Amino acid sequence: MALLNREGTHIYYEVHGQGPVILLTHGFSATGRMWQRQIEAFSRNHTLILWDLRGHGRSDYPDDPGLYSKALTLADMAALLDQVGADRAIIGGLSLGGYMSLAFYREYPERVKALLIIDTGPGFRRDEAREAWNRKALAAADRYEKEGPDLLQSASLDQAEAKHRSATGLARAARGMLTQWDGQVIDSLPSIKVPTLIVAGGDDKPYLPATDYMALKIPRARKVIIPKAGHAVNIDQPEIFNEAVLSFLNNLGSVCSS
Repeated sequence: MALLNREGTHIYYEVHGQGPVILLTHGFSATGRMWQRQIEAFSRNHTLILWDLRGHGRSDYPDDPGLYSKALTLADMAALLDQVGADRAIIGGLSLGGYMSLAFYREYPERVKALLIIDTGPGFRRDEAREAWNRKALAAADRYEKEGPDLLQSASLDQAEAKHRSATGLARAARGMLTQWDGQVIDSLPSIKVPTLIVAGGDDKPYLPATDYMALKIPRARKVIIPKAGHAVNIDQPEIFNEAVLSFLNNLGSVCSS
């Protein structure tokens, strides 16, 4: 088990394969285990980094609520790249992990070779929509504190397969990492200059409008909708998902040089 010490907070990560680096970030209340069906395919020609966010899975669950934030998450991602000696990488994730990947590009554009954005929303421009999202995030935090991690058993597959030592980290992560306070990420979409693959499950209805919006706003974006798949598209249809991502990765060399 590999742990990265981030000023006293230990972040679990694992590295598979060799080649250009891919860093994949899981969604809220899932863990890096959600990518198990991708390891063999993606690590064949790439170095694949999987990890657990703060308050999730095998990473630490700090008591200080201030140790859960978007800024610290992005710094953790940069530190993981440093740990494997990667100046640039293909950055991707699902849901919260996809949102953090977009935010990572905004913060560290020079470190991103391409983006993989999966079943993700880019945030909200209108205050009312953002406040509604935050109310749901804070309500989820309260539920985790009251009901514990068993709450995940009725969730999507990426969450249901996750193993957490405690629900307190999830509650703090919901308050500090899932909530949003500005429209910087959604406003930054037109400035993205790297190849971007946007993938969503055809049955993930809440995220399809966001998928269409990102495909319209991000230059050089490619959109793939996978039928008979929900929010955990990489688990529901792993072979089709892997084929779509590998096709994108195989074309990166010619796209980046054009």
